[in-house]
Amino acid sequence: MSEEGMHYRPPPLARFFHALPHLNISLHLVNSTFDPDSEIYLESLGILGSLPAAWLILTLFLLLIYLLTRCCDRKPRPRHSIVILKWTLSFFTILCCGAVGVGLYGNDDVHNGVLELLAAAHSIDDHIGDVKNLTSAIESTLKLKVQPLLIELGDIFDKPVANQTARAMLLTALASMTGNTTAGLTSLNDIMRPLRGVSLTHSISTIHLAEAIRWPVTMAVLSILLVFCVVLLFGVARHSRCALITFSVFGLFAVIISWLLASVYLTASVALGDFCVSPDDFVEHKSPSSLQSDILEFYMSCNSTLQKPLWVVVRKGTDAVGAVSASLSVLSRLAKQLYPPSELSPKLEVLGREVNLAFKMISGMGALIDCPPIHREYIHALHAICDLGLFGLTFMLAAAAGAGFFFTILVWLDSHTWIYIRKKRDYLQVDEQDPFLPPTAASQAIAARTLRNQGDGRGGGRCLSDRPGGPCQPHEPSQYATLNRKFRTLDHPTAGGRRAHHLEPGNAHTLGSRKAARGDGPGQYSTLSKKCKTLESSDFY
Repeated sequence: MSEEGMHYRPPPLARFFHALPHLNISLHLVNSTFDPDSEIYLESLGILGSLPAAWLILTLFLLLIYLLTRCCDRKPRPRHSIVILKWTLSFFTILCCGAVGVGLYGNDDVHNGVLELLAAAHSIDDHIGDVKNLTSAIESTLKLKVQPLLIELGDIFDKPVANQTARAMLLTALASMTGNTTAGLTSLNDIMRPLRGVSLTHSISTIHLAEAIRWPVTMAVLSILLVFCVVLLFGVARHSRCALITFSVFGLFAVIISWLLASVYLTASVALGDFCVSPDDFVEHKSPSSLQSDILEFYMSCNSTLQKPLWVVVRKGTDAVGAVSASLSVLSRLAKQLYPPSELSPKLEVLGREVNLAFKMISGMGALIDCPPIHREYIHALHAICDLGLFGLTFMLAAAAGAGFFFTILVWLDSHTWIYIRKKRDYLQVDEQDPFLPPTAASQAIAARTLRNQGDGRGGGRCLSDRPGGPCQPHEPSQYATLNRKFRTLDHPTAGGRRAHHLEPGNAHTLGSRKAARGDGPGQYSTLSKKCKTLESSDFY
């Protein structure tokens, strides 16, 4: 990465959201520095996030007034007006699908940004863990292996020898090794102390769990909104009153969901913009108290003019372990001259091996604590969340607001459309009448039309009228023939010029039938009307 790319600059979107006025409940400006622990700052974010919620309440109130004024309107509308409404519904439905699609795109960007943030955080945590592990390994080598061996050698060197001068030099080398080992352990402790409370594991786990829930839930919600759009398109294409009514109900839920999402996204965008303008201040504020500010500032800025705090400590530890290694060669040479090899050989070999291992490990620690690798991952994490993540979150905010606006229009147009779609009747509705009341004009017209259309049911194609040239019909089923015979018995004259009054003996309706034959009562028309209504209804089954 180039030197220019090693420096972080807040993106324009972060500056835009950071510039939004942060007001408290009394509408006074407050400090816009990102501080989730401050109640006043959280209050200002809540007020900004309540703006889409207030717009949602106003939208629902206006829709309620509109639906109350339109639900009782039954005025017929020209057919071409319904067609125009259907085309308008289709147009705005496609726009709404596009808005939801933009939300899906933004959700994917936010997800990718969070994944890159987690990857960079993992890398930084691995660097810190490597430094801790290496420091612990060196400390274990010096404390558990080198120091005990030096103590054992000191016990051996306490034995009297002939050459006291060489023994004095030997004891001096042993004391130097012991002192430098202690100095090395002190340096290692100075390295471990500021890093002991530094761990990103918990934060990484929390962010990973939150994103594992947020991403699929957002995808599911946006997919449900798309299903609502599909239901509306189906209702428009099929001219389905049921589908349009279904959308008018679920469309209200879509409006509520969209504006609530816009409220959440606006709050998150402003908070993220405030963080991205000055991320170093928040990181320093949240860092453990054991981590000195100069160490944190060095790795966040990677400024070459600043003093390298950990590097100084590592250099002291490296020099101390190097001095132990240098003193070991003098001690080995003198000890072999003064003491039997059987007493020294195992201990000196093990001591030499452990000292060389400790010196090799502490020499490689400089690469682990070097600034560019850690700073590069820190900048990568900031770009992931402040560039890609904030960009996707802005898309989701715009998509939620656009979807809320389009769903409002769709609910308005849909409610205006399905009211004027009439369901086709599947049968002719005929009002039932009392058989003892006079038939209505409509019943008489239906009876006459039925008789003209059905004709006589007996053989020979009998005519319905005795007049010459009267209309004749072919054979009909027996149910119509029975009705026609009854009608002719009641109404047609006999050969002698009199009306037929053939009655069965003991018939209780003789008097009524005579009156019906003379036209004095409504019996014939009532019976005929009921039969005709039965026949008219049976035509549709």
